Amino acid sequence: MTLRNPIGRARGVGSAKEGVGHHWSTVVTAVALVPLSLWFVISLIGLHGADYAAFKAWLSGPFNATMFVLTILVVVYHAQLGVQMVVEDYVHGKGIKFATLVGIKLGAAFLAVFMTVSVLKVAVGV
Repeated sequence: MTLRNPIGRARGVGSAKEGVGHHWSTVVTAVALVPLSLWFVISLIGLHGADYAAFKAWLSGPFNATMFVLTILVVVYHAQLGVQMVVEDYVHGKGIKFATLVGIKLGAAFLAVFMTVSVLKVAVGV
């Protein structure tokens, strides 16, 4: 037990100054997902009933391939930020928190690379 006032313990410690950047990253990706999601839904509606050849022809266009990869990257990054926030808020052990955050970042990176390579493989036809 300490006799110090709680304000005395808190004074000079300051904040970690990391929350604002994380918050703005979440906001920017959320805003970016609005037009990307609209494009994705409209594209899916346009591709309704299409076979693989039609989808491949659609995806081989540079605009559609770029938008698809951009959608993938923004969705994965936004999801990684959201899961990271949950872990930081609700996991209290330092070791398990660190391991979980590293796993989340590695998993997100793997998914982003795997899905991007898959889209490019279909688009280019390798």
